[in-house]
Amino acid sequence: MLTPILLYANKSLSGNYTIYHNKSLDKNFLHRLENSISIIKTSELYDPELKMDICLKDGSKYPNLIEKVLGKDVLSTFYNKIVFTGDEANFDKNYISFYGHKWNLEEMLAHVQVHCLEFKKYGLWKSNPIAGHPEWKWEGYPEYIARQKAQIGNLQEGIKMFVKAEKASTDNWMTLPDSTETLVHFFKYRLLIQYCLEVKKMTFVNLLRDTTRQETVRLQMMDWYNKYND
Repeated sequence: MLTPILLYANKSLSGNYTIYHNKSLDKNFLHRLENSISIIKTSELYDPELKMDICLKDGSKYPNLIEKVLGKDVLSTFYNKIVFTGDEANFDKNYISFYGHKWNLEEMLAHVQVHCLEFKKYGLWKSNPIAGHPEWKWEGYPEYIARQKAQIGNLQEGIKMFVKAEKASTDNWMTLPDSTETLVHFFKYRLLIQYCLEVKKMTFVNLLRDTTRQETVRLQMMDWYNKYND
């Protein structure tokens, strides 16, 4: 698992990133990667020295191995590795599909890179799944960083979109302005993080230490939203 080159024909270097691939590397992928890197630089956890491995799903057996060990996901990540285990990645049109749903590729790349940054900051024993941090924090922070530059706008607009989606969704999926999708509860996690960081002026490091329950934070956020919209 830690030596993907054994199952790939090629590797390419781009800055701090080693990309493992079987076929010729798509130039559109490098463009998507660069855009995702510009996104994660806004994270308080950003480390310009962290080196990451990206393993594409283009004929190698490696993604299937990771899927068997970690389970199928849009993009799988562990340690400093990002593995394409979703169904189809379209680098030109900027999406990756997963069980018939399309996710924004640049934002998903940013999301999993933030997970690598979390691992670098906290190490194996203090990172999920071992540490058992609340999912809304551990997943919400990468969602917040990944999607803060586009699509949702400010917190008030995001909450309005969430309230509407929560009422309308029958399968926990919602469509974003760029026609890609996300899970309704992931969108909620992102808003809770945005509220804590932008309104309560917390840092992610302090938020991770905080013991306030998710439902309490949600009530606080909705109270703030309702007062804002009175």
